[in-house]
Amino acid sequence: MASLNTLSSLGATNAQPAARATLLSIRKVAKTFGSNVVLRDISLEIAEGEFLTILGESGSGKTTLLRIIAGFETATSGEVRMGAERLDQQPPYRRRVNTVFQHYALFPHLTVEQNVGYGLRVAKRPESEVKQRVSEALDKVKMSAHVKKKPSKISGGQQQRVALARALVNRPRLLLLDEPLSALDANLRRQMQVELKSLQREVGIAFVFVTHDQEEAMVMSDRIALLRSGELEQVATPREIYNRPATAYVAQFIGHTNLLNGEVRQGIARCGSLAWETSFQDGSAQFSLRPEHLRLSSKSALPGTVRVSGRILSQAFHGATDLIRVDCNGLVLVARTASGSVTQDHVELEFSGADAIPVRESPERI
Repeated sequence: MASLNTLSSLGATNAQPAARATLLSIRKVAKTFGSNVVLRDISLEIAEGEFLTILGESGSGKTTLLRIIAGFETATSGEVRMGAERLDQQPPYRRRVNTVFQHYALFPHLTVEQNVGYGLRVAKRPESEVKQRVSEALDKVKMSAHVKKKPSKISGGQQQRVALARALVNRPRLLLLDEPLSALDANLRRQMQVELKSLQREVGIAFVFVTHDQEEAMVMSDRIALLRSGELEQVATPREIYNRPATAYVAQFIGHTNLLNGEVRQGIARCGSLAWETSFQDGSAQFSLRPEHLRLSSKSALPGTVRVSGRILSQAFHGATDLIRVDCNGLVLVARTASGSVTQDHVELEFSGADAIPVRESPERI
């Protein structure tokens, strides 16, 4: 899981993309296996050249949605369109969509060059065209120096690049990636996140990337579609989904947060002894307050600042920062402070009421 410092700094490299033409439209797609409902009325649009991540925990339906786009599963209802064409009525081999799977499925007896060109040769493309397209694809993924090697003679990261080249050589309009980095070690995984995003920008085609890892989603995506129990919880840019979570589930799934349950009356939100101004409607309310927005109190407070004191329950070292749990008269708050800045058993914290973001409650789903 990414640190909150990392997540909260995202957005500089994940700015809102300029308006683009829609490449793929998913309209009210549902999928059931017997009595088991896996997807419920999913509607989603993917733009030309967009890097969209489908994020969710195990069992959320993300791989099933990917397989429906690819043509390996049939939706129970709904439709998938690429432009004016009903994509879901086409067999997989007729779709200008290619998939890179979690297990790369390279042929062990073929060289890198032969693996990449296999599909073109099966399609009986002219040998001169095969060689040119294979060369271009391997050059894009920086594997030209390994063309004669077998998969067993290259690293896991290199095998992933070969799998990408094999998909790109067919010149798809859309590339689907089903947790392709999960088999890599942590350092190589981080390296490949950067390289994969760079490659996507270079080739200029849309990527739909499936993962359960929030760090991958936040680092790589133009937008994130967060699935929960077969339904879309929120679709937004990394910056928006972190800073403006729509629901309590989103706030908790993406990074850490403090969920504050309270009441709003005449523009004032109250949670225990805490009170701050809000534009939220009167009634019961739930707010998300990120730990980095809780600061050690200063001598001079700005208007709208809320102060609270409490006893430290625990303190966890996170490199440049510490994550502290503070008991504030029965309300436990988690705050992120500069490493080593807290040396006493009691602290006084403060936050701006504007940083307490209203969220919808997340009911249990079956």
